[in-house]
Amino acid sequence: MRPDILNPLFAEVETLKGVGPGIARPLDRLGLKRVKDLLYHFPTSWTYRKAVRIADVADVGQNIIITLEIVSHRAGGSARSPLRIHGVDADGNYLTLTFFGRTGSWARKQLPIGETRVISGKLERYGDELQIVHPDHIAPAGDARPVALVEPVYPLSEGITSSRLHGLVLQGLERLPGLAEWIEPSLMAERKWQSWNQSLSTVHHKDDQSARDRLAYDELFANQLAMRLVRASLDRRRGPPISGDDRLVSLLKLPFALTGAQRRVIGEIEGDLAQSRPMLRLLQGDVGSGKTMVALHALLRAVEAGKQGALLAPTEILARQHLANLQASLAGLPVNVAILTGREKGRMRESVLMGLADGSIDILVGTHAIFQEAVTYKALALAIIDEQHRFGVSQRLMLSRKGQGVPHLLVMTATPIPRSLALACYGEMDVSALDEMPPGRTPVETRVMSEERLPQLIDGVARHLANGRQAFWVCPLVEESERSELAAAEQRAAMLKLRFGDQVALVHGRMKGPEKDAVMEVFAAGKTRLLVATTVIEVGVDVPNASLMIVEAADRFGLAQLHQLRGRVGRGSEKSSCILVRSAQISETARARLALMRDTNDGFRIAEEDLKLRGAGEMLGTRQSGDSPFRIATDEQVRALIGAAAADARLLIDRDGGLDGPRGAAARLALYLFERDAGVATLRGG
Repeated sequence: MRPDILNPLFAEVETLKGVGPGIARPLDRLGLKRVKDLLYHFPTSWTYRKAVRIADVADVGQNIIITLEIVSHRAGGSARSPLRIHGVDADGNYLTLTFFGRTGSWARKQLPIGETRVISGKLERYGDELQIVHPDHIAPAGDARPVALVEPVYPLSEGITSSRLHGLVLQGLERLPGLAEWIEPSLMAERKWQSWNQSLSTVHHKDDQSARDRLAYDELFANQLAMRLVRASLDRRRGPPISGDDRLVSLLKLPFALTGAQRRVIGEIEGDLAQSRPMLRLLQGDVGSGKTMVALHALLRAVEAGKQGALLAPTEILARQHLANLQASLAGLPVNVAILTGREKGRMRESVLMGLADGSIDILVGTHAIFQEAVTYKALALAIIDEQHRFGVSQRLMLSRKGQGVPHLLVMTATPIPRSLALACYGEMDVSALDEMPPGRTPVETRVMSEERLPQLIDGVARHLANGRQAFWVCPLVEESERSELAAAEQRAAMLKLRFGDQVALVHGRMKGPEKDAVMEVFAAGKTRLLVATTVIEVGVDVPNASLMIVEAADRFGLAQLHQLRGRVGRGSEKSSCILVRSAQISETARARLALMRDTNDGFRIAEEDLKLRGAGEMLGTRQSGDSPFRIATDEQVRALIGAAAADARLLIDRDGGLDGPRGAAARLALYLFERDAGVATLRGG
């Protein structure tokens, strides 16, 4: 149960005065289900008003407050004509109030002739008249609730106004409990931050960056504390030490020598595996840096020790790609590799489950299916998660419960992560980086081309295919949309088939798994030459003969995504190219982003720029719809404050007595308040 002191904040918004079904619906569309959601729904801008008389108005465009006597109503000749209501101020100067649509009846009732009203809104000029279109406030003269000179503007949904939402927020602020401080006192003093209660009230009453930073810090601190608790909980548990004997690793026939970075990282992993304290390590490396070979080495060490290993991938395409690569690398070795995805059913699935339970399967590759409750391992000692950014802390912990004791856990990402973001998302982990590319990996030449040159590009594709090579053509949508002019994969594939016939294949995310795999297998075998696709091919596609990547509407993609797509080529011995097709008219920012892609293949540099330009949510995809890993903290605040939050959480655990120390009770409340489920689970012994 949540501590009682927080219950008023977790109450549903329907408990607030004036919230019935009509208001609850737009609040729900905004994700505002509880009182605390309202309090953390911050204004995005502010409306500043000035009380004026018409004679004092110097210019239009300002938000004003004015007292008017209503003198006439004038409707147009048709139902679509606006209603114009005329009023005069104390000096006898006229102002028109204009209403469009079906608001006429309401406006007549609010502004009866002969009555005096206080009006606010944006002053505009229409011909020789001064007017306010759809005033944002109308109140009787002498109303006890005056129109505010400064008013917050919130993100809204149809059916609710900023003024109404602000009124609900004020009700929520009345419910704020007095909470002890969870931030380290010297940091509070250094930053000159207000208390939590004061900060929440301040952000809804004025534009105050300090208050916003303090509240963002609270969320980052709760995040870091949760991660440290998870790590401390795992550290107290024990797993099987793994010490290989080289009987399998020595038999690997590699087509190339390991890089210095690969040898260094393998050493770090082997040092972890030898401990009974479970490994929890993040391996980040650029596209083509050799993460899969490092993973294979670790899996073989587990098998040498008589244990099992599991490799988890986010998509079925990537899982089957891993299976094929592992089987090729392990050909002739006494290692049994199997796969388990949603496609394995009936006898095939039962056979895999039996093999895992009796230990006859050494390495399992699969999707989320591999940590379902029905999947039981005889001796799981190592779990590896590929494309880590598709999974969260809770999913990592699910895998950690599958072994006898706690399995060692290695998570990998091919999206190099800026330090601030790595700390924010993976703060409970040790980090290794593959910062050296294997020899023979030819850099991909990148060029930017306007969509106006599409005919010349298609001619170039024809020459490329005539030379026996293959190519990818990536589009941002599956089918044409009335709301968007972006290229569509289905329409582009149909157009290219007019030129290239059966050489063209199409794959996208709406296709079923077996259908996608069949298309990819035919392309990998060289039976089709040009693969039109959406970003479903961003990861897990390895076709060495494909040496041309075309990304249409490239200015609409993020840098990290473009870098991943570019990594699908350059895997063979031939020189490879990536063509970024941009819109005819693009912004200077988009032009600079594409220029960066053209000028560098350094994924770590690209990742830093991508974080600045797009934000953590879009870059990592840790939550849906481009959300950040944090609801409150902006990406700029993450970069500025995450180091201090990590240090403060470490102080609380290591120096200040942890959750039983002076700040411990307040820190527990922070975990609940910000819903850091992994940290809360450790409080409950989960």
